[in-house]
Amino acid sequence: MIDMNKIYMTALMMAATAMSLTSCEDLDQYPHIEISAEQVYTSVDNYESVLAKCYALFVTTGQQTSGSEDLSSNNGYGYIRNYFNLQESPTDEIFNTWMSGDQTKNITYMTWDANDSWVEDCYQRIYYNITLYNEFLRHCTDANISGFSSDEQTTLRQYRGEARFLRALCYSHILDLYRQGPMVTEQNEVGAYIPDVADKKGLFAYIESELKECADEMVATPTYGHAPQAAAWALLSKLYLNAEVWNDEARYTDCVTYCKKVIDSGLYSLNDSYAELFNASNNLRTNEIIFPLVVDATYDLTWGATTYLVCGQVPSDHADDGYSAAAYGVSSGWGMFRVCGELFDKFDSAEDNNVAEGYTSDDSRCLFWIRSQSKAVNMSDSEDQSAGYLCCKWSNTYDDGTAASNTTSYGASIDYPMIRLAEVYLTLAEAVLRGGSGSSDAEALEYFNKIRARAYGNTNHGYSSITLDDVLDERARELYWECSRRTDLVRYNYLTTDSYLWDSKGGVAGGKAVASKYNYYPIPANELTANPNLSNAEY
Repeated sequence: MIDMNKIYMTALMMAATAMSLTSCEDLDQYPHIEISAEQVYTSVDNYESVLAKCYALFVTTGQQTSGSEDLSSNNGYGYIRNYFNLQESPTDEIFNTWMSGDQTKNITYMTWDANDSWVEDCYQRIYYNITLYNEFLRHCTDANISGFSSDEQTTLRQYRGEARFLRALCYSHILDLYRQGPMVTEQNEVGAYIPDVADKKGLFAYIESELKECADEMVATPTYGHAPQAAAWALLSKLYLNAEVWNDEARYTDCVTYCKKVIDSGLYSLNDSYAELFNASNNLRTNEIIFPLVVDATYDLTWGATTYLVCGQVPSDHADDGYSAAAYGVSSGWGMFRVCGELFDKFDSAEDNNVAEGYTSDDSRCLFWIRSQSKAVNMSDSEDQSAGYLCCKWSNTYDDGTAASNTTSYGASIDYPMIRLAEVYLTLAEAVLRGGSGSSDAEALEYFNKIRARAYGNTNHGYSSITLDDVLDERARELYWECSRRTDLVRYNYLTTDSYLWDSKGGVAGGKAVASKYNYYPIPANELTANPNLSNAEY
């Protein structure tokens, strides 16, 4: 297990100063201690400290509790806040409140261009991560670790596998969001040069190869704080599920194969409670959460990651109506966003009972606040927080109901579940329906209904057969606000077309189709200037 002190305190400073940035990206770094790589990579403990930084890159913005950001950017926020905004804002799962001040209007209404600040910040954050992973891997080759004992070399190869997985995860985000990008690995020398660019097929092939290889070095038995072998398998299943979009080739049988590897490992099971997956005790849910991003307010302060989600869901201007910030373990609500009514309507009989908590339906995943709220968002005034139902999914409280942290001072302490078993179940079901072999319609239905049985606490709401649209709707119910919706809608050809509309889509009441180029984001304008190998054909 990675020591949390190593993740969030002095080890971060040591790790950051040991790493140099390749000049393929215009990134700023602020070292605090003059220390060479030769001094750092001398013990397994030090390698673990650098690996801790590799994981923390998804959550933190810098080395210290506040300030001293690793990377200068337009908005100044970390990886997950950027990634969440690009994955959720242009869908039916989010309606942003502070569109002008937070510069989210374009990503909400799908009118962005190559100068959008969130498009640029997310791109830069991803490549910053990749740069640091490359530097770690340069010092973790077989030759470089040959002086360690046999047991130590085994541990370091595991760390190397994890770093390769994290890098493949970042490249998968480049593939999904941008469809092209500079290809830089540990094999590239550090220095001034213009890197080659990989198109979507090149990125797909690289990610596929990396995940297959790194899985063999990763630990099989889940260890909290480390990405296990099943995380690589699950990411491969997602890669193959989206292969028709990302690689112009159907790979559904491969998708089924890697879903089955996760399931048949016997290491994972659905958690009994859905809500427990998103509270401050969710570090205990390693039975279902295959790969979490560790967030612990004791050691870091982040206004991104799950602090953004839990504080962002709580309203800021009408808490007296009954939605108490304290009930969700936060000091105050930011009122960042609400949901579109189309998401709420996917839940069975969602408005039949107005229970005390404010959300309804026998489906335990229907975690929405509806009292005093209109279901429709207010297109003429995005800051009207009474328009649009509120989300109650995330909670900064432990299982006993006590607050995990003071979010004003320390941020939230909720791990972010990047990969869960429930998604693997739904991925298998969709792959089978799309023609993948290696499983059966009956098995796909079985896993689909396992998720519904957990949601309702009984088997009375199972389906007798399922369609592709059934799976998409179940993914919305199960995975909302977990950064999957945009990818799902693109795969179904629903994001930009008039095949599926939601209120506010394209910036109009009732929704409208938009240009197909909005199925992905452009390479930021600044990057086009820096690297002539990049281009935006449609932008």
